[in-house]
Amino acid sequence: MEKAFRDCLKPVIARVDGYAIGGGHHMAYLCDFTIASDRSVFGQNGPRVASPAEGWLVSHLWTVVGMKRAKEIWMLCRRYDAQQALSWGLVNAVVSPEELDAEVRRWCEELLMLSPTVLKLVKKSFDDSLAPVREAQDRFKIISQVNPGFWASGEQNEGASAFLEKRAPDFSAWR
Repeated sequence: MEKAFRDCLKPVIARVDGYAIGGGHHMAYLCDFTIASDRSVFGQNGPRVASPAEGWLVSHLWTVVGMKRAKEIWMLCRRYDAQQALSWGLVNAVVSPEELDAEVRRWCEELLMLSPTVLKLVKKSFDDSLAPVREAQDRFKIISQVNPGFWASGEQNEGASAFLEKRAPDFSAWR
């Protein structure tokens, strides 16, 4: 998914009308633009359910909202409404659900008025600025350095089971 967004040299707009949590949140902040309805909710869930995300996919968020906010989003797993996401720069615009499609259409029409080649150059320039981080982190899996036995430890199973059972996980055995 993230490679497809990067490799597509046309602007990619995330249209969010509801929850963008975990993987949906990745998609929303990796897109070039994010237009949300005012009933949208954003956030991460990885540490809450022991679902490891790592590398540039995680750290890319700091280029969107700043380092302190990115760490807050990732480490505390809180939920943020659309207005909060807008004020942090996580989304570009917030409209009512009834206006969402029209707003996305307006952004598309505006983009279609611009030079397609220059838009491609601009998009690639932004993407290339992050290439050294991606390349360094793609050479190895960070989880293998942090906890080589993670998958066999049961920690991830506890997180997934707690999520499916709608209960708080108990990670005390892994502290």
